[in-house]
Amino acid sequence: MLSRRISERHFHAYLNPEREIDEGASRVHGLTQEDLRSKPKFAEVARDFLDYVQGAELIIHNADFDVEFLDAELARAGLGKLAEHVAKVTDTLAFARELHPGKKNSLDALCERYLIDNSNRTLHGALLDARLLAECYLAMTRGQESLVMELEAPAAVLAAAEALRIDVSSLIVVPALTEELALHERYLDGMEKDARGPSLWRRLFG
Repeated sequence: MLSRRISERHFHAYLNPEREIDEGASRVHGLTQEDLRSKPKFAEVARDFLDYVQGAELIIHNADFDVEFLDAELARAGLGKLAEHVAKVTDTLAFARELHPGKKNSLDALCERYLIDNSNRTLHGALLDARLLAECYLAMTRGQESLVMELEAPAAVLAAAEALRIDVSSLIVVPALTEELALHERYLDGMEKDARGPSLWRRLFG
């Protein structure tokens, strides 16, 4: 993510695990030993990975679990620990538990809570999971002010408003379907419960 926008830049690599893959793990991610036998080992891509994350804040769900494995592999490659290369690691699982105590906070549960489409997540794939987690993180950290335009200077606000001025008399209005209105109300209910107060949308348009 860059400036709270999901970037199309990504680092993704399949690796030879240098060990047998049990059937349970294969059912989760859909990969077999034969699929990965010819792939590079972690040490062969470690420097490229570190170049990609250098100085960044990493957003990881259940970060302790992943960082432990990364630290072990980086140590084997003689490259220190992950914390020596990145600015910060943010654990979205810990954050979600603070926001939603007593509730399920798996990635699938967060997608359902924030109305994020995860229908393509039939297997545990790293790249798809990273994309879904980015969308969940943006939803979890979105303040009420995100419902209005965020610009740094008043002049920019005026210029943007002028650029967006349109003749509304020519617009074709398509009313929302009943189920769409119900989903919208459900989303606002959840937002207000988490924020413990009325949403800006309902204050302005309720």
